[in-house]
Amino acid sequence: MVRGRVISGGVVVCDVRGLGPPGLAHVELLARLELAARRGGGRIRLRGPDPALRALLGLVGLGIQVEGEVEEGEPAGGVEEAVEAGDAAS
Repeated sequence: MVRGRVISGGVVVCDVRGLGPPGLAHVELLARLELAARRGGGRIRLRGPDPALRALLGLVGLGIQVEGEVEEGEPAGGVEEAVEAGDAAS
């Protein structure tokens, strides 16, 4: 059970390499896993999704994170935010 694997605000990594050609059954399974993880206070993250699976998930509007990608609203790894001397924050 996914909820049992999610540690308060944690992420469950699902290795989806080798699932074969993606279909709606895969989408339904991943949607159910994501829902269960969210109910437990976490998320799922995909490892190694096929580009076709990613496209299908995007098509149905299921925004599941992919391992190695930057989350929306967060700077990419190694990128530092800086404040210019003329900015209002300084």
